[in-house]
Amino acid sequence: MADAPPNDACLACHAGEGFKPFVAGDTFGASVHGTLPCVGCHADATEVPHRTDLKAVDPSGCAVCHEGVVTKYTASIHGQARANGSTEAATCTSCHGPAHELRRVSDPMSSVYPLNLPRSCGVCHGDPEMAKRHGIEVTDAYQLYMDSIHGRALTKSGLLVAAHCGSCHGAHDIRPLRDASSKVNRRNVPATCGSCHAGILDLYRKSTHGKALAAGSSDAPVCIDCHTAHRIARVETEAWKLDVIGECGTCHEQSLRTYRDTFHGQVTALGFTRVARCSDCHGSHGILPASDPNSTIAPGNLVATCQQCHPGVGASFAEFSPHADAADREKYPLLYWVAVFMNLLIIGVFLFFGAHSALWFIRSAIARARGEGAPGGDDDEPKASPRADDGGSDRGKS
Repeated sequence: MADAPPNDACLACHAGEGFKPFVAGDTFGASVHGTLPCVGCHADATEVPHRTDLKAVDPSGCAVCHEGVVTKYTASIHGQARANGSTEAATCTSCHGPAHELRRVSDPMSSVYPLNLPRSCGVCHGDPEMAKRHGIEVTDAYQLYMDSIHGRALTKSGLLVAAHCGSCHGAHDIRPLRDASSKVNRRNVPATCGSCHAGILDLYRKSTHGKALAAGSSDAPVCIDCHTAHRIARVETEAWKLDVIGECGTCHEQSLRTYRDTFHGQVTALGFTRVARCSDCHGSHGILPASDPNSTIAPGNLVATCQQCHPGVGASFAEFSPHADAADREKYPLLYWVAVFMNLLIIGVFLFFGAHSALWFIRSAIARARGEGAPGGDDDEPKASPRADDGGSDRGKS
């Protein structure tokens, strides 16, 4: 290495147009590699001038300095795709940019600086056709992210603390979601989200859902089930408030059905949100069973929960059952028979007035066929009686 040509000798040619690779002297000097000798990567170029058939630098050459990082990359989904022959899978320069222009992550000019990273990942993950070629389930991840609360916080508000691609998927060790070691594997999602939302993670782990996940349940809901992954919306929006009700119903089908039978459920079905929804009664991240004294629907807390919307109500008001099932005769006999009566009443009313309308139509048809006019028409009206003032006029004349 002592006899290796200095960088100035290399740039004397490669900083000029027509040479490949072309290296802009000022750009290279500002890069993180600017202080390193060219032969550190281009080991074959040991003299100036040198042969023109030197082999291109392979991404694995980065391991000379970044051995640990390259080891992680090799085991990642991108590294494995490369090993399997994919020429489109991302390499070091795909994300970090050309080696001669590579900047530090903390440099706003870097392609992996938080504000720029989504765009860098979007080169591949914003291409639906590429996603289809490689069997990537989410074909428009880039656009979904840009429209999300995280994407807007990062790109519109410039908040560097907002989650970006690397925050959730990792950087060099990105694994497929079905890999148990992946940061976006279902079992790891709460911890991944909790790296930013620590307080919510603590509530979730103590909740019914969190305990079920810890016990090994594959059906226990995690963050992405309610909030989605890339298209995370603000929870204050009307659309989210309405959609999340149906999301709860994907697991709690009967509870959703009985909720829809109530005033609250019918109003939300019409698109209004100023009524109680699932989270208003059960909570959101810290959901607990009614048997837990800390639950918002525990007998000791139920009145306070109802009073959030209905100030001043008492214990009798809280006896209302929001999930009473009218079809359950054994558990709710009174409700069952009331529902039966109401259904029979409605059927009877429709049958009576249906028959009445049918008979009236038949009578009208017969009357018209006889030339009598329609029943109740002008022909059926009583003739006007003589005017009362006529007699008075005669009496006046006599």
